[in-house]
Amino acid sequence: MQTLDVEAVQAFVLTADFRSFTRAAEAMDTTQSAVSLKIKRLEGVLGRRLLERTPRLVRLSADGHAFLEPARHLVAAHHGALGSFGLEPRRLVVGISHHIVGSELPLLLKRLSAAEPALVLEMRVSTSREVLDEFDRGAIDAAIVLSHDNRRRGGEPILEEAFGWMAAPDFEHHPPAPLRLATQAEPCSVRSMAIDALKSAGIAWTEVFVGGGIATTGAAVAAGLAVAAIGRRVAPPGTIDVGARLGLPPLPTRAVVLYSNVTDRQTKNSLKTLAATIRATAN
Repeated sequence: MQTLDVEAVQAFVLTADFRSFTRAAEAMDTTQSAVSLKIKRLEGVLGRRLLERTPRLVRLSADGHAFLEPARHLVAAHHGALGSFGLEPRRLVVGISHHIVGSELPLLLKRLSAAEPALVLEMRVSTSREVLDEFDRGAIDAAIVLSHDNRRRGGEPILEEAFGWMAAPDFEHHPPAPLRLATQAEPCSVRSMAIDALKSAGIAWTEVFVGGGIATTGAAVAAGLAVAAIGRRVAPPGTIDVGARLGLPPLPTRAVVLYSNVTDRQTKNSLKTLAATIRATAN
């Protein structure tokens, strides 16, 4: 009887979810070549090609689609067996800037749950400043924030967040009328970034909506009320970057950075998985 290497099956599931050998390797705390080798050996045991590989794309083959759900069940059963002796679920408390999570949050949580089924994630969403304050007080295990200056050292860069002037496709602006702008409440570094860019370009603006996070600001944008500076990765579905069409100034990118003081290997690996999951939402 053929037996399957559970780690190889997990590597396949992660690669399928992340659509990336690199992200799967980050989640498993190993190398891209090791993940690729595990999956090749798994394919050899099964006698089936599970993934179609191109230089820029990883996608499931027909056999890969057929194997994915049984593979998930196998990995879940494995984790369940390891936890059958009454081990306490692990809790990870993470503070995250509300500019970093948006419409992709369900996908992020789904991918993280698939990779870490025994993990209880407590996510606190707030401004980058408030998240860092909680982190400095020791109230959270890790902080994921936007970096707007170089005053705080350390941290692990996760990705570069590209911002755009996001609006509904039918949003209209007729100069010299001021640009209708949706922002977040002060103090907000992204708000300041957007206003500074408009002032430097000599573009008049008026604040017509003040939200309390991407969900509310994004709702105003999707409703066609205004334009807002939002990360393209987390912008509401159906919105577009109207910057070029409206002649608005380009917005700078900002690094998304992970800060953590955790020392145990298991929690470090969970944070690696979370970082890899966030990176994967940019693909």
